Amino acid sequence: MAAIRHVRDLPVEGKRVFLRVDFNVPLSKPESGARRKVTDDSRIQAALETIRHLLERGARLVLASHLGRPKGKSSPESSLEPVAAHLAELLAMEVTLTDEPVGDGARKVVADLRDGQIAMLENLRWSPGEEANDDTFARALASYADVYVNDAFGTAHRAHASTVGMIPHLADAGAGFLMYEEVDKLSRLLGEVDRPYLAILGGAKVSDKIEVLEALLGRVDGIAIGGAMANTFLKAKGQDLGASLVEEDKLPVARSFLRKASEAKVQVRLPVDLVVATSFDAESGSPVAVDQVKIDQMALDIGPASSRAYSDDIARARTIFWNGPMGVFERPPFAAGTLAVAGAVAENRLAFTVVGGGDSVAAVNQAGLADKISHVSTGGGASLEFVQGLTLPGIEALEKAGR
Repeated sequence: MAAIRHVRDLPVEGKRVFLRVDFNVPLSKPESGARRKVTDDSRIQAALETIRHLLERGARLVLASHLGRPKGKSSPESSLEPVAAHLAELLAMEVTLTDEPVGDGARKVVADLRDGQIAMLENLRWSPGEEANDDTFARALASYADVYVNDAFGTAHRAHASTVGMIPHLADAGAGFLMYEEVDKLSRLLGEVDRPYLAILGGAKVSDKIEVLEALLGRVDGIAIGGAMANTFLKAKGQDLGASLVEEDKLPVARSFLRKASEAKVQVRLPVDLVVATSFDAESGSPVAVDQVKIDQMALDIGPASSRAYSDDIARARTIFWNGPMGVFERPPFAAGTLAVAGAVAENRLAFTVVGGGDSVAAVNQAGLADKISHVSTGGGASLEFVQGLTLPGIEALEKAGR
């Protein structure tokens, strides 16, 4: 961490500054004649401190982000135009969007910038060179700037041209306010922590989380598991889950993990009851014990008894990391478990609490509890890899640049 330079310490006055941001935000569905709009601007809001800092110091700002997965091809649906328009409204100033990520048009827009002005490059992933970390593409991006700043923690686990490849081609590089805070706060989970240390993991698939689960065995005192992946663990213990989503091919992995947790003396909390329905579109669900799921029912949330047990664990913890919902959070009938966890985490004011992952963050925001969480991470996958102790390419590149 000490090796990474902060944006405050970089020479940006009158310089062209390339600022990598994570503006991969949800947009409204396209309607005839209507401009698409940003429906959740939390990622844009998170970058405003760095943007305003650079503008106030007279930087000539070149913003860059990806949007969606256009797979190296341009399309109106993946254009950053609605994002640039939204940012312009937030800043009350013009934000010029280029018509391509690199090329003559982009070069001219950047060259015409004056102190305190902003240009935004079109979707970086319109070029296959971005995800391939192609050196030619990286050099083209680097040619637009004198200074590099990364404020996109959500992409720090990707070795792409804009997060890794272009940095060696610039004399000065560092982290924005958001990136610096993410690394600072998440680093607290890797050293000595106040105990008990509880990890809460949710989501759909064991296959998505097994690596972090196993890595956490050597760090935490307890793990609470929810979401559809809890179904796989319950079935691995012999429960019949009816029509619930279960990764049948991961049952041996689940049994192996439970055995390792027992040997490591790490308590694994699984649901004792579930909210079930016959379809995702059901208007309501019914709580049943885990051994009472009928053949046509599927588990879509943890039940009220499980919520109370999880909340009790949370109240006793002094360090908490939460990633992933307890159920089908986007459907109100199956959001209670996730919201209960959010409330319990927020109520524990004695603990250092970190929440990461889209649905988990959405839950604390929806409940108006974000200001009661020690740190709300903007990176789901990046935060998972960080707490495992893995090297994140985007952070490693900044560390090398700071030496």
